[in-house]
Amino acid sequence: MPILLFLIDTSASMNQRTDLGTSYLDIAKGAVELFLKLRARDPASRGDRYMLVTYDEPPYCIKAGWKENHATFMSELKNLQASGLTTLGQALRSSFDLLNLNRLISGIDNYGQGRNPFFLEPSILITITDGNKLTSTAGVQEELHLPLNSPLPGSELTKEPFRWDQRLFALVLRLPGLASTEPEQLGSVPTDESAITQMCEVTGGRSYCVRTQRMLNQCLESLVQKVQSGVVINFEKTGPDPLLTGEDGLTDSSRSGNSFAAQPWHSCHKLIYVRPNSKTGVPVGHWPIPESFWPDQNLPSLPPRTSHPIVRFSCIDCEPMVIDKLPFDKYELEPSPLTQYILERKSPHTCWQVFVTSSGKYNELGYPFGYLKASTTLTCVNLFVMPYNYPVLLPLLDDLFKVHKLKPNLKWRQAFDSYLKTLPPYYLLPLKKALRMMGAPNLISDNLDCGLSYSVISYLKKLSQQTKLESERILASVGKKPPQETGIKVKNHSGGGVFLTHSKNFRKLLKEIIGETSPRLTELNTKEFAGFQIGLLNKDLKPQTYKNAYDISRRGLLDQLTRMRSNLLKTHKFIVGQDEDSLHSVPVAQMGNYQEYLKTLASPLREIDPDQPKRLHTFGNPFKQDKKGMMIDEADEFVAGPQNKVKRPGEPNSPLSSKRRRSMSLLLRKPQTPPTVTNHVGGKGPPSASWFPSYPNLIKPTLVYTEYERIFILLEGVQGPLAVKKQFVEFTIKEAARFKRRVLIQYLEKVLEKIDSHHLLNNINHINSRSSS
Repeated sequence: MPILLFLIDTSASMNQRTDLGTSYLDIAKGAVELFLKLRARDPASRGDRYMLVTYDEPPYCIKAGWKENHATFMSELKNLQASGLTTLGQALRSSFDLLNLNRLISGIDNYGQGRNPFFLEPSILITITDGNKLTSTAGVQEELHLPLNSPLPGSELTKEPFRWDQRLFALVLRLPGLASTEPEQLGSVPTDESAITQMCEVTGGRSYCVRTQRMLNQCLESLVQKVQSGVVINFEKTGPDPLLTGEDGLTDSSRSGNSFAAQPWHSCHKLIYVRPNSKTGVPVGHWPIPESFWPDQNLPSLPPRTSHPIVRFSCIDCEPMVIDKLPFDKYELEPSPLTQYILERKSPHTCWQVFVTSSGKYNELGYPFGYLKASTTLTCVNLFVMPYNYPVLLPLLDDLFKVHKLKPNLKWRQAFDSYLKTLPPYYLLPLKKALRMMGAPNLISDNLDCGLSYSVISYLKKLSQQTKLESERILASVGKKPPQETGIKVKNHSGGGVFLTHSKNFRKLLKEIIGETSPRLTELNTKEFAGFQIGLLNKDLKPQTYKNAYDISRRGLLDQLTRMRSNLLKTHKFIVGQDEDSLHSVPVAQMGNYQEYLKTLASPLREIDPDQPKRLHTFGNPFKQDKKGMMIDEADEFVAGPQNKVKRPGEPNSPLSSKRRRSMSLLLRKPQTPPTVTNHVGGKGPPSASWFPSYPNLIKPTLVYTEYERIFILLEGVQGPLAVKKQFVEFTIKEAARFKRRVLIQYLEKVLEKIDSHHLLNNINHINSRSSS
C-alpha cells in the first residue's frame, strides 16, 4: 500500500503571481489534484494513503496523517494559506517522522536482524515549493539543514531521518510573472539548482525545475510512474574492472578496463523493485540482506545503520548457482548506468557476486549473499538474494540430497557445522524454514539464538512502547490550530555592542525631531525587560517583529510609517499598536459578535433595587427587561396550554370549542359579584345589556387588566352595530395571535361569545315583539 505524502510550501513567498494571475499556492493545490486524477487511472491506487504536511511549526504542520480520510485531506488542501517562513528543513524532518511513526511498533526495520526488502512501506514524498531562500527565526540559511533532534524514539538507530523505502521528489516552481515571448523548449524537465535537489538525490528521488504549465503536467505524469514498490540500495564496485569482450563475444585480457578511472556505473544509487504477490497482493521473500556488522551477545547497544545498505559487487564472472527446491529472491534493478553496462556486455549466463562489508565474522569483505545477473532476453538486470555464503552451502545441500539421500555422514556434518559458524545468527531461522521446505527439517536445532544481547532486546521492546505513546500523542494533535499570539515577544539580544539609545547619532536625530532628548530613553536598559511581551490592542493582528522593512507590503507602508511615527513622538504610557481608524475596521463576519465585545468591558455595577426585573444585555436594546423575572399567572399558563386553540378570524364558531371554553372558564371562575364596569353601547341600553364581558375571577385578574387596560378601554369606546364591534374584536384577536399574547386571546374570545349571545337575545326579543303585535 503506497503512501503519498505531499509537503506544500506555505511560506509567504508562495503568494507571488504567475503570468496567468494565479498564485504559486493555487498552482500547488491544482498540481496535487491533477496528480490524484492521474494516479486514479491505475487500479493499484485503491490502496493508496494520502498525507498532507505544510511549513507550519510542528505538530501543527500535519494537516492529514494516518487516521484522516480522503475527504479531510481534500478539505485541508483547499484551506491552505501562504504565510510564514520557508522552514524546509523542519518540515522535511516532521514529514519523515510522520512516515516512521509505526515502524518500530510493527518491527518493519528489523534492527540487528538483517534487512528484509519484502518488509516495506513504499512512500513517495512530493514537495512543491518556489525554491527561494530558506528562512527561519534565526535568519536566512544558504544550505538545507534537517534538525538532528527528533521526538520520535529510536531515531538514533538510523543515521539518516529517512528509510530505504522512502523517496523525495521536489517540484520547484519557476513560473515567470510575465508571459514569455520565446518559444517553449520541448524535451525532458531539468533538475533544479536549489538546496533541495541534493536531498532528493540522496533519498533516491530527483527534483524538477518547472517553468511552464506544460512542464508541470509532464512532471506529474512522470511522478505517477515513479510510484513503485521497492527499496533503494547503494551499489558500489569492489576489485578490478571486468575484462572487455571482443566482437566475437570472447574476453580479451589485453583489453582490460582501467580499474583506476572512475566510471558512472562504479557507484549507483538506485531502486530495486519489490513486486507484490499476484495472489495475496503482499511481497513475499525468504532471505534478508546482511547487516554491516556481526551481531554479538556482548554488544551493549546496536551500532546505527545507514538508511540505504551499501552492497558491493565484484566484477569477476561466476556461474549462477541454484539447486532444486531451494528458495531464492529475485528483484529487478531500476535502469541505471550499472544496468546499462551489464546489458552491453551481453553475457546473460554469467553473474557478479554481491557482498556487504563487515557482515562476516572472519572476513572483512564478508561472504557473498547473492549475485547480479542479466536476464536471458537482455532486457533488465536482476538481483538474486541467496542464503549467506551460498557457494559453500549449495554444494553441501546438493550432496545431501543426491549422494547421502538425507543420511549425512560425519564428514558432511563437520563441513555443515563449519559453514554454520560463518553464518550470521539471524540467517538460522530462514535457513531452517528453507530446509523444512526441502524435506530436511532436523539439520538445525530448535534452540535458535538471534545473536543479540539481553540489553539490546529489552531496549528495542522499550522503544516500541515509547513509540506507541508518542504515536498517539502526534495523531491526537493532527488537525489542531496553532495558538494565537497574544503579543510580540521581545528577545534579549545580549552582547557587547552599544545600545541604540546610547548612540550619539540616535540622540542627535531624536533631538531634531522632538526638540529635546528624553532622559528615559538614554537610561533604558533592555536587559531589564528580557522575556516580556508588547500587548496588542487587536487580538486578530499577527505580531510584527519590525526587523526588516522589506517585509512590509507596499500597500501598508504608509500606515506602518504613521504608526511608527506616532509611537516615537507621542508620550503615551502604552505603545499605540494601530491608529484610530483601524480600531473601527472590523470584518463584516464579526460585526454582529456583540458577546466578544461584552467580554472586554468591565463588570457592571450592581442594581440599586435587587427586586427589579433583571435587564438583558442584548445587542441593540440593552434596556430590555427579562420577562422570566416577571410574575406570571398560573391560570394563564393553563389556559394558554396546548388544549386551547386560538380562534382564527373567519373560522366558523364551533359549538364544541365554545362548550370546552365555557367549561374551562367555569372551572376557573369563583362566585363573586361582578365588577362595576358599565358600557352603554352607543349611549343606549341598560348596564346589564353591556356587550363587553366581566373579567373572570382568576388568581390575579388585576395583573392582566393592568397589562391590557388600554386595549379594553379602546374596545369599550367602539360605537355602532354589533357586527362592527365583532369585526373589531376579531381583528384584535388576529393581532394578539401575531404577537403570541395567548392570555389576551382568551379574554377576547369571551368578548366574542358575549357579542354572539347578546345578538341572539336581541333577535328573540324582536321576534316576540312582532308576534305579540
